[in-house]
Amino acid sequence: MLAYLDHHATTPCDPAVVEAMAPWWSAQFANPASRLYRPALEAAAAVERAAATLRRCLAADAEAQVVFSSGATEANNLALKGLAEAALNTGSPRRRFVSVVTEHHAVLDVLRYLERHGFGLTLLPVDGQGRLDPTALAAALAPEAGGPVLAVSVMAANNEIGTIAPLAQLAPLVHGAGALLHVDAAQAVGHIPLEMDALGIDLLSLSAHKLYGPKGIGALVIGPGIRVAPQLHGGGQQQGLRAGTLPVPLIVGLAAALELAMADRERRALHLGALRDQLWSGLQALGGIKLNGPPPGPERLPHNLNVMAAGVDGTRLHQTLRRQIAISSGSACSQGSPSPVLAALGRTRAEAAATLRFGLGRGTTNAEIELAIEAVAAALAQQRG
Repeated sequence: MLAYLDHHATTPCDPAVVEAMAPWWSAQFANPASRLYRPALEAAAAVERAAATLRRCLAADAEAQVVFSSGATEANNLALKGLAEAALNTGSPRRRFVSVVTEHHAVLDVLRYLERHGFGLTLLPVDGQGRLDPTALAAALAPEAGGPVLAVSVMAANNEIGTIAPLAQLAPLVHGAGALLHVDAAQAVGHIPLEMDALGIDLLSLSAHKLYGPKGIGALVIGPGIRVAPQLHGGGQQQGLRAGTLPVPLIVGLAAALELAMADRERRALHLGALRDQLWSGLQALGGIKLNGPPPGPERLPHNLNVMAAGVDGTRLHQTLRRQIAISSGSACSQGSPSPVLAALGRTRAEAAATLRFGLGRGTTNAEIELAIEAVAAALAQQRG
């Protein structure tokens, strides 16, 4: 059986989440916007309970707005385009965004779109382990660097190399410059501690399918008093911020998945961290294996390992491995293009192609780790003769 080790791309929906969603597909199918009868009111109440769960699990302000979306990509679009349009509507002089070269396409593509429409954009470099230097952010926030900054967008944890951002150090710099902090937390929520208020996060995006929930649902959590302009118009749902009939089963599933992820997060992190270290030790012993990103520890997601195999053809390597293990060479959204994350670390195109990204998950076993080590060993031996 194929060993699935690509949990950064997506995770299986937990059976308990499927069970929580079940009644809302058929028995309790009412539209939460039709509030003139009891079934619709019950559906609306389920949505409100889910929003409260998100605020609680993310330690967000009680007045924070939760806007349910199709996933983190839509949430990122709403956050960044919504802030930009709101700034235009209010006549704010802030016309610049700051982000990082290693952000996901769902952030970088949005920011480049806004740049084409007149907003300034500053993209900050990272070091050889994918880390952002807070002093570089401080310099970019200075008005003389290109004008006043509207928002800074930094992912909580990188989807390829697992680097965890020092948000507690970055937020005071952002707020000190009068800007807002948006965080794409798709890879972090439910996997590492993440408290919105304590960390100073103003807007946070997440996806259910990255934390053992259903695909097609996510959310943008917006701090009190922050204005964003809607990007979907039509029915005025969700306080006018996102039109469209709410998918109650998926919303219930998101909340259930988040609660489950929070409940076993610490235990899961210890377990998967130990398996990741076992995998790294086994791969190192093969020779010619280099780590991409920070060493295993507090600066890296516990379930992430990203390595490069030197002296082999990356395409052939992946063609051989896919018979036994499901892994990737980078983001599931890259569509085969060279990884900009690895390029930012100084990797060549050939080195990026020979990169292996392992994402461990709740169901990963010791036997699968050993299988992965053996599969990589055999593939390398085949190419190295």
